[in-house]
Amino acid sequence: MMLKRNLKLAMAALFITGALTGCGNSDNNDQTSGATNDQGNEGNTSYSGTVTLAGSTALQPLAEEAATEFMQKYPDVSITVQGGGSGTGVNQVAAGAVQIGNSDVPSAEKIEDQSKAGELVDTKVAGIAFSLVVNKDVKVESLTVQQIQDIFSGKVKNWKEVGGNDEKINVINRPASSGTRATFEKTIMKDVAIDESIGTVQDSNGAVEQAIQTTPGSVSYVAMSYLVGDKANALTTLKIDGAEPTIENIKAQKYPFWSYEYMVTKGEPKDAVKGFIDFIKGEEFAAKVKEMGYIPMSELE
Repeated sequence: MMLKRNLKLAMAALFITGALTGCGNSDNNDQTSGATNDQGNEGNTSYSGTVTLAGSTALQPLAEEAATEFMQKYPDVSITVQGGGSGTGVNQVAAGAVQIGNSDVPSAEKIEDQSKAGELVDTKVAGIAFSLVVNKDVKVESLTVQQIQDIFSGKVKNWKEVGGNDEKINVINRPASSGTRATFEKTIMKDVAIDESIGTVQDSNGAVEQAIQTTPGSVSYVAMSYLVGDKANALTTLKIDGAEPTIENIKAQKYPFWSYEYMVTKGEPKDAVKGFIDFIKGEEFAAKVKEMGYIPMSELE
């Protein structure tokens, strides 16, 4: 009897030890899985720290929305998004003042200190179309690239010269630091110089929108991200050579006024910075990218 009782106790002890060992192995597997997620895979829950972005006002709305969703997903991360224009973003990240510079053009086109150009890494996070916009009193629906060049170079000064009413053209431009302007010059103006002596200058897409609404006969250009939702009918958009600023026309190379949106870092992005950049260009956020008037990278690659 004593032998049987001792044998049962021994077997019970062996069972408990095995069970505890099994639990220990399960915990180790969970920790290993968590470590794998910490390398940047979906499900990472360990991002923390502060990330500051500055630059393109065209990319700013998308960056702000992505920051809100990313911080909800990773509450230990704090993200601040500022504007200032693409040139500001590129040069601030080069100086180490921010972690991410938002830009409508590659950083090499906006860096002031060329000795630092090699330190910067550009990551495409979305595409964006831009549109010529006019005040609602302008009775023109489409302009050719040539006509746009003539207007912004000062050659054409009245809407009647391009099929509109007899009304003065009021040009509203963007400053030299603007990535939106850089895209306009590269894709539309090409080798034709903008006449800096005509019209006025506004420092952001939002400021252009307001100026166009209040200035008769005005024309300018804004990112399509500023013309979605309740702003969809705020301004009159113009076709270029008969083509509208749609994803389909961009992919078919029928619409020229568009660019990639870049997030620029000093060196390869790491930790929360990399996690945020991966999030904004990834499939999880792609529907929101499209909803906000941008083009997901999955549709351009």
